[in-house]
Amino acid sequence: MPLPWRYRGREVSAKEIVFIRRLIAEHPGLSRRRLSQKLCEAWQWKQANGALRDMVCRGLLLMLHRAGEIELPPVRYTPPNPLAQREPPAPRLIDTTPIQGGLNQLQPIDIQQVRRTPEEALFNSLMEQHHYLGYEQPVGEHLKYVAWVQARPIACLAWSSAPRHLGSRDRFIGWGAAARRRNLRFLAYNTRFLILPWVEVPHLASHLLARVTRQLSKDWERFYQHPIYFVETFVDPERFRGTCYRAANWILLGPTTGRGKNDQTHRPNRSLKQVLGYPLTPRFRQLLQET
Repeated sequence: MPLPWRYRGREVSAKEIVFIRRLIAEHPGLSRRRLSQKLCEAWQWKQANGALRDMVCRGLLLMLHRAGEIELPPVRYTPPNPLAQREPPAPRLIDTTPIQGGLNQLQPIDIQQVRRTPEEALFNSLMEQHHYLGYEQPVGEHLKYVAWVQARPIACLAWSSAPRHLGSRDRFIGWGAAARRRNLRFLAYNTRFLILPWVEVPHLASHLLARVTRQLSKDWERFYQHPIYFVETFVDPERFRGTCYRAANWILLGPTTGRGKNDQTHRPNRSLKQVLGYPLTPRFRQLLQET
């Protein structure tokens, strides 16, 4: 008996492949997009907010098509991809006078969530100019924060949807595959953290982490209609020690495998990172283990 196909956590049996073939045969005039929508409707394959998992379904159909299991209709239209050809964020002229001293001398520090606000362009520009990885347009759920002192930006933090599989994190939470698929949306990943290079204030980074994590869940719920129970990040030990995360009481969970989310070889293909995590509620395990 052939093994079921697996895509993005969903197993597709031989019986379901037969169903897909019949769906294509019964609707010869439909585009690939409409076929994926019909399949989502038939399977009741939906996101937590009730929207069809259309893009994921199209990826599944394309995988089966390339494997010779089904035959999709020809591509009718390839829309332009603005992310593939995007211009880097334009530089912004700001005051770079050094900011030094003690943390108490900086108060008050104002932290703003800037996604979908006029300040988002400033966030993108600062990341592009001053973060060693540059700016990268997030995909999926994400939020962006800028910290200010007397109307001057001093730091930026970016948060995105968490990776699907992360062994050390999954073992720490103690959830199974079904609970992970259901509850992964309640995790967020700190993808970027930038203290601007002219800012030298001891303990500022850990202070900002503590402040942002206190408001992150409420901000996320306002944008995406669900809270966040646990946050995580990667630290490259060849560059950093993760001192500010540890000072903010983040927990060292263990190393990555070095294989990446789309690995098919089960062999390391990138540098190993340390995974750190931080619960936003004492009940995080109970909430995340629910199926």
